[in-house]
Amino acid sequence: MMNRLLDKERLKLGVCYYPEHWPKEMWREDLERMADAGIEVIRIAEFAWTKIEPKEGRFDYTFFDEFLDLVEETEMKVIFCTPTATPPVWLTEKYPEVLNADVDGSPFYGPRRHYNYNSSIYQKLSGRITEMVAAHYGIRKCIIGWQIDNELNCEKNVFYSESDSAAFRTFLQEKYGTLDVLNEAWGTVFWNQTYTDWEQVYVPRKCYHDTVNPHQELDYVRFISDSVRKFCRMQSEIIRKYQKPGDFITTNGMFGNLDNHQMTAESLDFYTYDSYPNFAYCLDRYSENKSDLKDRKWSRNLAEVRSVSPIFGIMEQQSGANGWNSRMEAPTPRPGQMTLWTMQSIAHGADFISYFRWRTCTFGTEMYWHGILDYSGRENRRFREVKEIHQKLEKMKDVAGSHYEAQVGILRDYDNIWDAQLDRWHQRVEEASRQAFFEAAQKSHTPVDYVYLDHANPEKLKQYKVLIYPHMVIATKEQAECLAQYVEAGGILVIGCRSGYKDVNGKCVMKKLPGVLSELTGTDISEYSMIAPDAGKVTIDWGGTELEANVFVDLLKPVHGGFLEGTYTADYYAGSGAVTSRKMGKGKIYYYGSVWNEDTAEIFLEKLGVKTPYKELIEAPECCEIAVRRKGEKRFLFILNYAKEESIVILKTEMKDLYTGKWIKGNISLKGYEVRVILLEE
Repeated sequence: MMNRLLDKERLKLGVCYYPEHWPKEMWREDLERMADAGIEVIRIAEFAWTKIEPKEGRFDYTFFDEFLDLVEETEMKVIFCTPTATPPVWLTEKYPEVLNADVDGSPFYGPRRHYNYNSSIYQKLSGRITEMVAAHYGIRKCIIGWQIDNELNCEKNVFYSESDSAAFRTFLQEKYGTLDVLNEAWGTVFWNQTYTDWEQVYVPRKCYHDTVNPHQELDYVRFISDSVRKFCRMQSEIIRKYQKPGDFITTNGMFGNLDNHQMTAESLDFYTYDSYPNFAYCLDRYSENKSDLKDRKWSRNLAEVRSVSPIFGIMEQQSGANGWNSRMEAPTPRPGQMTLWTMQSIAHGADFISYFRWRTCTFGTEMYWHGILDYSGRENRRFREVKEIHQKLEKMKDVAGSHYEAQVGILRDYDNIWDAQLDRWHQRVEEASRQAFFEAAQKSHTPVDYVYLDHANPEKLKQYKVLIYPHMVIATKEQAECLAQYVEAGGILVIGCRSGYKDVNGKCVMKKLPGVLSELTGTDISEYSMIAPDAGKVTIDWGGTELEANVFVDLLKPVHGGFLEGTYTADYYAGSGAVTSRKMGKGKIYYYGSVWNEDTAEIFLEKLGVKTPYKELIEAPECCEIAVRRKGEKRFLFILNYAKEESIVILKTEMKDLYTGKWIKGNISLKGYEVRVILLEE
């Protein structure tokens, strides 16, 4: 679908604006100053339900009619939000059953994200307010798109109300049909948990030592995702009835316990993300470790968003210090950091950047969460930086509609993501390897994508030279077949330890490991163990290259045409297989029997021939990120300096600087936080 915002023609700036926070006399001045800064789009109304429905069933459109009348006197465009993230006080007081509850059953009250998706009353009233705003405001010429709710599953992504338990039973009845099937799937015979009546089934409840049935928990997370998707789809279907041709529907965030890929496919035109790299400098999160990637870590989040929408928007981009009155104390972005973080988003696939927020609110929980303007509203350094960003984007028009370029894909799927949240054994290996590959890729300037196997097919996978699934704990026959097709077509697949030992219910399989992946990988796991704390350094010899095993070891034996590539050289399993490979069709599969650290991840990238793909074009220090977006024959090289200090990069061929229009080569100086965008081919 072609839409007005992501029109593949130009990059656009926007801002979050809250007319309900400011006297009407300020509106015109604000709109004019936004336009002067290069801002073209405003997002409004996500927290303004009472402004439209001050009492149940009484609708008053005066406030936003007046505001939109003024907007339409300008060339400003509007993203209108459904206001369902914050139910009115009259609603929660009259219908307390709409409230979310803690695991012990006690309800949550305001200020936001305190409703539950499964309350029939809340679904009804949310559907009605969505219908009323879409029917009334949808014809407005200034509106170009709609945002559903706000940050679905933010703050709280677990729900324990009575409505949720009732809906959970329905979800399970539809999935399993009978209690016998449910009991088998969940292994309820363990510790005498067997159900004999559907009314005995609840969402997880408070347990001693948090020993909730792990298979129940996995289905519970699937249920939460299903509930959110239904809530989003309900609103989307209503808006579709009233939206003008070309207007889009999106939502923002990217939070847990939610299949964002499926929700986007069902209900949205594209996804938008809320990017706050300054969290890296908050007092409660800051690390003194010099190797810590700090704000650069948000590139990983942006890669996740790109897996949902290859070209996406940023609905909330950091513009000032972040902090509530109760938490998250943080400094103001330094000169250049707003530009750095904006270009970080664009480098990873964003074609629209909306800053949070225009004015800093003088009251409420977020009164220390600063926007572009401070409390006084006077022109300041950040305002001037936004103007400079706009000027740069005007020189980067051709970047719009281009796609991030990567030869390496890190495989993921939702079942394994959710299982790793619940299973500490799985979590430990997953977190270590995920961090290792991200840091190794970033520091070696090796762009990577995240690829969700449950939303991919062999054709999609073929665009990657190498695919890596660090720990495919839950594995299915269908997934194995999909990966086999990728390898047969010429792909290189890497799978790490702890793979294939669980079924879709999260139960350990009664098979030789790695289960359904054994034939694919050409590997038999004879034994496995966490690395003992007194083992010291456990090393692996891979054809003369030394690797350090980390956290866990699978002891490997090649089968089904597999080949032994490397062996352990320490502890009682010295001489046992640590790395195997298997040729299949035109491609090859590797099984690595341990968990990656940064050095080992870099060695794999090197051995597989995908490390530093732009080394013939550019040489850059580790503190810089390299990203390339491609559109046809044109490629756009982003060089982002995350250091406070000057950095020197070496351009090995003549390239065109899009900011200056000049052709440059050789040693190029980047000031602290500076970004260069360069045309590689024309």
